[in-house]
Amino acid sequence: MNELTEGPEEHSALKTFQQLSPYFQGLGDPIRQQIIVLLIENESLNVTMIAESIPMSRPNISHHLKILKQAGLVQVQKKGTEMFYRLEINDVIALMKQLIKLIEEEGCLK
Repeated sequence: MNELTEGPEEHSALKTFQQLSPYFQGLGDPIRQQIIVLLIENESLNVTMIAESIPMSRPNISHHLKILKQAGLVQVQKKGTEMFYRLEINDVIALMKQLIKLIEEEGCLK
């Protein structure tokens, strides 16, 4: 039996990495990273507000927001006719903290 097929407790870090995969994919683009930073600095923003800070068309911004939403990193709230986006990162932060703890416990960081 190789290391990757051993029991679940031996590779809980790998399982946590797998749980984080959609988040990492969502965060993997520089434009989406810029959007995340904007949303860290502001409670919620609509596409127009984001487009004012990032030199990109509204349809392109909307595309990136859709990916962030699918990854579970942002939530959308409709206010009147506008859609406002806000960060939803508590789960990803908790998983990242768990991953760091598992890596430290498994002796990878000494």
